[in-house]
Amino acid sequence: MRYRSLLAGAAMMSAAAVAQADQQTTDGLYSADKLMDAQVHLQNEDQNIGEVEDLLFGDDMSLQAIVIETDDDSFDPQDQGYVIQRGDFTVETSNDTDLNDLQYNVIVDLDRDALKQQPTWSNDWWQEARQQASQTWQQTSDAASSAWQDTRQATSSLLQRAGEALDGDQSQ
Repeated sequence: MRYRSLLAGAAMMSAAAVAQADQQTTDGLYSADKLMDAQVHLQNEDQNIGEVEDLLFGDDMSLQAIVIETDDDSFDPQDQGYVIQRGDFTVETSNDTDLNDLQYNVIVDLDRDALKQQPTWSNDWWQEARQQASQTWQQTSDAASSAWQDTRQATSSLLQRAGEALDGDQSQ
């Protein structure tokens, strides 16, 4: 039995090591200053299509999206900003041994047609996105509070019944 447990543990550790080896390495820490104005490329294209214009953070201060400004002639109108959600871009790092030489390239994981379908950076988009994000945070907060309250009540009830059972056993 113990031998099986050791084998199962070794198999899980091997699977974790293989999964980790398949994952893209990350820097662990990124400079917003260096990310601003980073060149932007589309997937499978080497041509620079623009640069990072803005970074959009959620209430928890995690990066939610970037805004890229295109300056490529194939986009109409030029110098238009597109909002690219987290998960639709990756950041490649070069010269990372010296903060002064650090450079980022942003790879948007979309083709040209899909990029043109992304939301455009405007005041209307900003107001709507802020309102939606605020509502989502509130709903998440309310749900978490409700779950905590339910768990607290269930635990309290369980402890009360356990105490009553112990009191009943002691009186006999």
